[in-house]
Amino acid sequence: MKKLPYGISNYEELIEDGYYYVDKTIYIEKLENLAEKRILFLRPRKFGKTLFTSTLENYYDIKKENKFQELFRDTYIGKNPTKLKNSYYILKFNFSGIDTSSEENTIKGFKREVESSIKKFVEKYELDFYVNTEDEAEGILDNLIKSFSIQRQNDKIYVIIDEYDHFANELLGFNTSQFKNLVSKNGKIRKWYEILKKGTESVVDRIFITGVAPITLDSLTSGFNISSDKTQDERFNEMMGFTTEELKELMTKLEITGKEQEKLLPIMKENYDGYKFSVYGKEKMYNSNMCLYFLNNYVELKRVPEKLIDANIASDYSKLGKMLDLCEGEEREKVIEKTISGEGIVSEIIQKFNPEIEFTEIDLVSMLFYLGYLTINGEEVGYPLLKIPNNVMKEMYSDYFLRILKKKENIDIYDNYTEIAKEIALEGKINKIVDLLGEYLKNLSNRDYIKFDEKYVKLIFYCIAMNIKIYRVKSEIEIQRKYPDILLIPRESNKEYKSVMIEFKYLKKEENKKLKIVQEEARKQIKEYMNFEEIKNIRNIKCYTVVAVNDELYVEEIENS
Repeated sequence: MKKLPYGISNYEELIEDGYYYVDKTIYIEKLENLAEKRILFLRPRKFGKTLFTSTLENYYDIKKENKFQELFRDTYIGKNPTKLKNSYYILKFNFSGIDTSSEENTIKGFKREVESSIKKFVEKYELDFYVNTEDEAEGILDNLIKSFSIQRQNDKIYVIIDEYDHFANELLGFNTSQFKNLVSKNGKIRKWYEILKKGTESVVDRIFITGVAPITLDSLTSGFNISSDKTQDERFNEMMGFTTEELKELMTKLEITGKEQEKLLPIMKENYDGYKFSVYGKEKMYNSNMCLYFLNNYVELKRVPEKLIDANIASDYSKLGKMLDLCEGEEREKVIEKTISGEGIVSEIIQKFNPEIEFTEIDLVSMLFYLGYLTINGEEVGYPLLKIPNNVMKEMYSDYFLRILKKKENIDIYDNYTEIAKEIALEGKINKIVDLLGEYLKNLSNRDYIKFDEKYVKLIFYCIAMNIKIYRVKSEIEIQRKYPDILLIPRESNKEYKSVMIEFKYLKKEENKKLKIVQEEARKQIKEYMNFEEIKNIRNIKCYTVVAVNDELYVEEIENS
């Protein structure tokens, strides 16, 4: 049995060492058939971008012609080669991992990557060129292009840039002024791209650029206005990530039985699926890296992994979350509250961000789309409808919401989710989680109570509950056109953990005389839900009403008769 390519992003290594490859090579043909030769393609973190650039590199490399059959014989492109296969000198850059602790270190790191990549290029293709480390990054690139045009007059270069925006994302998270300096008219990064653009007039024939967000484009426009953005092009919606059929095929090759697949696919769909990058895209996509992490654990341990997201992936997304802080104030809170409550947002998606001006609500929504926190879920009045794609992103989203809430109100709360989980799972009680909700409410300023309502209280509770990893949190699931506010259902059905259903109500302080009336309303709703078959089929369920009167919480357990 072949091996799973979890953590493998080198195509040649993947094929030679016998890893499974989900064939995406048909998109090499599609890209080559485009009228445009310089392509920008963005996807969220861990979506297979680096592996795809490596596939391009191996397919077009003039030095790999004698290995073409070995590397591509079992792929679409191996059986349908294009006229440009193995016809380019590949110059590849990867700008991930640059130290951004200061402007000076960023420039040094950028130059170091340029030097290293060009040295490999010169050595690989046996060029007569000396990399003068005394030169700036733009000078090294300029001299290489001039030298190549003399030595290889009839040959062309294919430039591949992976993680082009990585250092920019890092800087924008905490130092926008340094970023602006790097991409300003006289900035080092901008000058480098100006040289690359100039190279397209001579020996640079094709360019393929990947990254997460179009952060630097607007600032670099005058220096690099030659790339065509195919991020939302429906023809390339499925170019990265896994379709359902690709995932099923991979599981079958792993000798995972049909019965096992029936158990695993709903879990993976709930947590890793849901991404759509074009209104007209045919399919929703799974995050490929998350799927490989899950399957790798399952194959090795013969069980579903306890943690449904790799810690490294979670760390990557939390770092990207820093960029969301570029938009501050009511706009950010409004967007996050609306999307996390499941409403979705109808919005234009910005294709270029300009850090010179303040981020608007549209910029924020667009940023959430590029980072993978939101995805296209349809369209209204000609604009994309954006929603959270899956449960994993909801967890990260919820964590981010609580963090900005704490920061905004200077709340110092210790979230003991372990104790909360034990109390709910073993006893079916909600005392500790309600106490935590109460702490948040008490710490919020009086100003916040102006916008307080049942929905806002439930939102805070939902975000807290999303941090209890042993539970699936369902919010307002439609059951016979009725909507229970919160359902906590154990992820592992074979364990005798308790389930919990909660109905929320809210009263302003001056309305506290209505408490008993509102409690009775909530009680009636809970009892109505209890009669539905969907609820009756949930084992070990405990039911509660929670009425908030400002920051005072009144909890009542409803007996399941």
